[in-house]
Formats: sequence, C-alpha cells, structure tokens
Amino acid sequence: MLMQAFLVGLVSFVAACDGGYGSLYVARPIVLSPIIGLILGDLQSGLVIGATLELLFMGSISVGAYVPPDTNVGSVLATAFAISLGQGADAAVALAMPIAVLALGLYNLLAAVMPFFLQFADKAAEEGNDRMLLFWHWWMGFPKAAMRGLVVGICFYLGAEQVQGLLNVIPQFVFDGMGVAAGILPAMGFAMLMRMIVNKRLIPFFVLGFALAAYLSLPVLGVAIIAVVIAVEKTGFVDGNESASVAVEGTGEDDDF
Repeated sequence: MLMQAFLVGLVSFVAACDGGYGSLYVARPIVLSPIIGLILGDLQSGLVIGATLELLFMGSISVGAYVPPDTNVGSVLATAFAISLGQGADAAVALAMPIAVLALGLYNLLAAVMPFFLQFADKAAEEGNDRMLLFWHWWMGFPKAAMRGLVVGICFYLGAEQVQGLLNVIPQFVFDGMGVAAGILPAMGFAMLMRMIVNKRLIPFFVLGFALAAYLSLPVLGVAIIAVVIAVEKTGFVDGNESASVAVEGTGEDDDF
C-alpha cells in the first residue's frame, strides 16, 4: 500500500512538471488515469475512467486570469480511489470535481507566495545569466509539483477507508445521476469540438461519419480508418502535397457559419 501511494504521488508530481518541459499535456486524465490503473493492477478501469474524466475536464483550461480546477490531483485521486474501492467511472466522476476544486484552493495558497521569486528571475534575465534563469524557472514550478505529489500520495495512503465511508453515505440516486451524466459527456465533448472546427467544408464528412456509424453499423475504428484515408487524399500527402497547395491558395474564403 505504501509503495502504491508513493507511485501514485510520483505520477502526480511528474505530471505537474509538465509545464516545465514544454506542455506535453501529460497532466490530462486520459494520460494519468490509465497509468494509475496500471499501478493499481486494473488497466482497463483506468482507461475507462480516464476517457470519462477527460470529457468531464475538457473545458478545464486556463484562459486569461481564469484558473481551472486542478485536473491533475482530481483525476489521479478520483481514479485511484475508484479503482482501489472497486468502484467504476460513476464514482470517479462523483469524486473528481470536488477533489479538483479543493486542490485548486491549496494551489492558490502557494501561488500567492511564489511570485516573490520572480524578481530574481528578472534580474538573471537582465544579466544574461542563462543558468540562473533556468534555475529560477524550475524553482518556480518545483514546489507546486511537490505539493501535488505529497497531497496525492498522503491522501491516497490515508483516505481510502474514509472515502469508502463517504461513498456508503451518498444515496444511490446520486451515482445513478452521475452515470447518466457520464453518458451525456461524450456528446457534450463532441459538440464543444464542433463549435470550434466545423464549417461548410467539413459538414459533408461529419454527415458521412454519422451515416457510416448509424446506418451501416461500422465501428468507430472503421470510421476512423476511412477518415484517415480521406484526409490523406484531400491533403495530397501521397502525391507531393499538390492538393494542400491548392487549399492554401484558396484560404481567403470564409467558410465559417
């Protein structure tokens, strides 16, 4: 149990360092939950929970001054608790957002202190001291990452039985509602993506994909393979990118609704 708690905390710590080495988005639930499932010996549940939580946290991105709930801590702890207690994605959904909001409160306390060190980074930049600038870059992020790792590891080690008690108190209709919400989330996620990318040129392909899945009962993988073939053909990837050149020349049109 202690080793599992250490590894779960380590996953959260490494994911929290993501911004320091280029924002690879490893701190997303779809990456973290399967890793937690692998550590706890239930990779399949980790995959299912990760996909579900990714849809839940799809809009949790920092825009302007908005700081979203801590998807790292929320995803890792919710997945770890759900798997260790023998629960499924419904329980993970019920736990993830409250945990993420509480973790955000702890993050904000630390974020109020860390800007003090920015003056040293500014001084190193003015002096052209690359080594010190890199040091302060990592120093600004390390305490936040360490806090996440410690909080996750300690909470998982101490909190499984307490969470089980909390789950026993929660009425069944709450979990039923979470199950319904988990079923709606994929549609909501696709709707959010469509608002950003769909235009008149893409509508026919969207309708084609719907027809293939709904009327021909083609699995998602089959639709994806057809989509890749169409994309390769439309972009001219095989024949020297000729079609792509034509597309670039015609980008003056506004095809958005």
